[in-house]
Amino acid sequence: MEAARLLRQARARAGLSQRDLARLSGISQPMISAIERGLQDPRHGTLERLLRACGQELDLVLKAGEGVDPTQYQQLLDASLRGRLASAAADARVLEQLGRARIRPR
Repeated sequence: MEAARLLRQARARAGLSQRDLARLSGISQPMISAIERGLQDPRHGTLERLLRACGQELDLVLKAGEGVDPTQYQQLLDASLRGRLASAAADARVLEQLGRARIRPR
């Protein structure tokens, strides 16, 4: 998502004017305006500071499909229907066990 839209949405959700955000973040209102209009591309730290002032945080995640081992999918696709069902049943059992697990306080 581009910084301009991200900042506009964060500021709107927080119910802040650009002037309010400038006061809270220590970043000038003209700079905030330039970022929101796409005239300035803020550094990561600047965007993080602005979002934090809006009560939000910047979280970086891998793009969909990045860091995925495609051979796992291929193995599942190559399996017979019976093999796929057995794999799904095994996964369901694990999820069921996790659902029953309790976290014990220290």
